[in-house]
Amino acid sequence: MKCHLINLGCKVNAYETESTAQMLEAEGFERTDSMNDADVTVIFTCAVTNTAAAKSRKQIHRARRANPDGVIAVAGCYAQIDPDALAEADILIGSAHKPLLPQYIRQFLRDRIPLKDVTDLSGISFEPMYASRFAERTRAFLKIQDGCDQFCTYCVIPYARGRERSLDPDSVIREVACLAQSHQEIVLAGIHTGRYGKEYGITLTGLLKRILNEVPQLARIRISSIEVTELSDEFVELLVSEARIARHLHVPVQTGCDTVLARMGRPYTTDEYYSVISRIREQIPDISISTDLMVGFPGETEEEFQQTLAFLKKCRYSFLHVFPYSLRKGTAAEQLPDHCAPDVKKERTAVCLAESEALYEAYVKSMIDHPVEVLMETEKTGYTSEYIEVTMDRPCKKGSMIKAVITGYHDGIAEAKENDFETE
Repeated sequence: MKCHLINLGCKVNAYETESTAQMLEAEGFERTDSMNDADVTVIFTCAVTNTAAAKSRKQIHRARRANPDGVIAVAGCYAQIDPDALAEADILIGSAHKPLLPQYIRQFLRDRIPLKDVTDLSGISFEPMYASRFAERTRAFLKIQDGCDQFCTYCVIPYARGRERSLDPDSVIREVACLAQSHQEIVLAGIHTGRYGKEYGITLTGLLKRILNEVPQLARIRISSIEVTELSDEFVELLVSEARIARHLHVPVQTGCDTVLARMGRPYTTDEYYSVISRIREQIPDISISTDLMVGFPGETEEEFQQTLAFLKKCRYSFLHVFPYSLRKGTAAEQLPDHCAPDVKKERTAVCLAESEALYEAYVKSMIDHPVEVLMETEKTGYTSEYIEVTMDRPCKKGSMIKAVITGYHDGIAEAKENDFETE
């Protein structure tokens, strides 16, 4: 039988999708890239925005049209918070018990009785899901943390994912060592990656030190995302001293205006955020720092938006992930007054996307003539430690790590050539 898997969410979802694919392959399923000939379609949903939720529903409809007799299994955040909206699925599983997906699929194939497992997440422990390889990717992902205790006023994720919990350190080391056999870069992923390990008495920094010491064959470690409040002095010291940790940090800011930050329930001010970013730049001048930005939050005035634009320039981000505010039912922000009109959110999103392009161009041009290490995604393109996508001047082996120098930037594309430098 053939299975087709779809990931509509974050890097954590990507890891869970790959893990499920490998569990199904171990039970005799053949993976296919087409839902048209799939006996089973598994969809990992996202609920972070209305757009993400709509994409999840659309994929279910597409799968049903493509193969009316096929099995549709739906899992993840949207399934957890609004299972009734996904009732067309044959199998519905929320944020708990996802390792049981192969078992549920076999059960449905046998009995043809719809299955639903959407349970309360209070007290849930970390449920390991293992992936030994990422066949279509040169970098691997590893989910080391799940859940969120922060409860920002706009965010549904604490309700969709449950409370913070972590994979035990020994299991992390074992999985990193396994993935490092076929991947030169591993991305440590989580909902709050920087809060890893509190139940084990270890920090993310402590875990990184163990990985660096115990898996010497791993060329590069990347952190998927980390909050500014989690960038401890100890973490920064390790980042400065250890070149195997990627020179790119994705540090969500959401807004560059203190009054909006307060309405969002974010646990820092712009001054506190900028102080941390500045301290890192002082020690690693060429580091790439990107961010998440939400525009059109309830009550956001034009003056507050302009404050955000000024703050983006001040921080000198390398690029932005821009999202218009999306009302999520059950969150505190739903009750806030003065929700922005859709056209206002659309206009501000466009302005910030243009700013992101300008910031990225400025950052890449600042790196011209700098030595970089490129992990090749194809024979011609790859990503540097700073997460700059480059096109090489000649073909290189996919999956290889190439020492190079950035030579130019034209029409949105960074160019590089091989250069055998000595890393510091």
